[in-house]
This record gives sequence, structure tokens and C-alpha cells, in this order.
Amino acid sequence: MSFETWLIFLAVSLAPVISPGPGVLFAISNALRYGAKITILIGIINALGITTLALVVGFGLGALMNVSVIAFTVLKTVGALYLIWLGMKIWRDRSAFLVEGERSTRPAPVRRLSVQALAISLTNPKAMVAIAALFPPFLNESAAAAPQVVILSLSYGALCALNHIAIAYSGNWLRQFFNSPKRAQRLRRVTGGVFIGFGAIMAASGRS
Repeated sequence: MSFETWLIFLAVSLAPVISPGPGVLFAISNALRYGAKITILIGIINALGITTLALVVGFGLGALMNVSVIAFTVLKTVGALYLIWLGMKIWRDRSAFLVEGERSTRPAPVRRLSVQALAISLTNPKAMVAIAALFPPFLNESAAAAPQVVILSLSYGALCALNHIAIAYSGNWLRQFFNSPKRAQRLRRVTGGVFIGFGAIMAASGRS
């Protein structure tokens, strides 16, 4: 995998990483209720779970790539179509980015939040399918799959951690932002449009 390919992967991965899903909404809720420190801690735990999930899914894709090029190509196409469908769903979903939560005066239940973070990350259907859709176009079939899977998995997990950190320090801004239905609508449409665009590009492109 070339450095340029890795940079493109990071750019493409930003859309699913920041899009509304269980992990992102959980981070926003924690930022509004418990503040930055707890949100960062729980976000790192969530990112570790996402990295583990990415490794499991990625090695499965690597094994498939070695067995059947046709099946691998079909999976890549299906993944691209899923991203397009998800983008359309986000565009039309009026409940996306609507988060309720007040700042809690009680100590944060760190153990319970940590368990929730791991459960959300390891069983997150959005992350699972997004990873399965994102990885194939960036796996070079002429090179060993394992190192590529590790690089992509660690990179995706790191992006998730950075997203949680950004959310953690945006609690007050998020509270003001999500109070405006028009802003939430614009964000839905931008996010949905990005998903649709990346899905179309992935469907039309070959593997790196």
C-alpha cells in the first residue's frame, strides 16, 4: 500500500467516522452530560473496540481476496452501493443528529460507560458494514493482506478516537448547534451527500 493510497483511505473514511451512528451519538451524549475528560476516556475505549472489529472484518476480507477475486469484487460493489443507500437514508432521516441530554451533576459511571462503549463498538452494525465497504478498494491483491489490514484497522480506529476527542471539546458548541433544526438539516444533507459521492466513486473505481 502506497502512502498516497493510505491518505486517500483516511479522506474517504472521514465520512463514516463522523456520520451519525451509535458510537458518535454516544460520544455526543457523554460530552453533553459528563464533559470532555470522561468523553475522551470512553472514546478511546470505543476506538479500541472499533480497531478490534476492523481487524476481525479486515482479516476476513483478506482471506476472501486470496480465495476469490470475483467474490471480492462483488463485495466491493455491494459495499459501495451500501454507502450510497446509507447516504440517502441520512439525507432523509429527520431524527439524525438530534441529541437530548443535560449536564449531569452526579459522578460519571465510568465502569458502566466503558462496558457500553465496548459493546457499542464491537456490535456496531454501521461500523461493521462501513469497514467491509471501505477496506476492499484499498487492499492490494498483489501484496500480503495482513500488513495492509493492520494499517487500515489502526488508522480507522485512530480516526474514531480523534473524532471522539473533537466531540469531547465541543460540548457547549454542540448543545447550541443541535438546538437549530435548520443546522441539523444542513448537516444531514452534507453528510448524506458525502456518503453518496464516496459510494459512487468506490463503485466506479478499481482496487488499489
